[in-house]
Amino acid sequence: MRPLFSLHAGEYLVGSYIERTYPGVAVWVPAKDLGVDLLVTDHDARHSLRLQVKWSKDYLATFMGPKFQPTLRACGWWKFDRMKVRTSPADYWILVLQGLHAEPDFMVIRPTELLRRLESIHGTGSTIQSYIWVDKKLACWETRGLGTADRNAIADGEFRHPTRDLSQYLNDWTPIERLVGRTRVRRHVPKRAKPSS
Repeated sequence: MRPLFSLHAGEYLVGSYIERTYPGVAVWVPAKDLGVDLLVTDHDARHSLRLQVKWSKDYLATFMGPKFQPTLRACGWWKFDRMKVRTSPADYWILVLQGLHAEPDFMVIRPTELLRRLESIHGTGSTIQSYIWVDKKLACWETRGLGTADRNAIADGEFRHPTRDLSQYLNDWTPIERLVGRTRVRRHVPKRAKPSS
């Protein structure tokens, strides 16, 4: 059994956020690591979501120049095993971006869509490295391989690229909200009195 203290920072941030924001659901930690980090269920545990969580430290403060400091919230770096993403048993992957001076942001995306986006940008190698930036207007971009002009355009809020734009997945907790909607309200129904003999 996996002990609770083996939770990494990303799993803790995601689990605590869900529990705090959606009290109608329960968050579970699987005993074995089989490609699912957290299981989220409705109140009756009849419906569930399997979540794979990937966390990155923030590279904004240490690796980005002064131009980017006023406009960006966080810059993360991930190295994905293509086959693990492709065969993932999780319903959603959550990428956690924890800026130095900001609340964490969460990119909530199906693994099939994540892989489709990454492959269309970086090809189909066995490993895919990804740089994801979030700006203070909550636009989210896949930035690995961009030149200086495009990176500066992101800082200036002028960059446009439909495949690299991941903003629709940023802090999109719709899957959890659907679980909340499935939670049944338990009503107290008084027991019928037994007929007297």
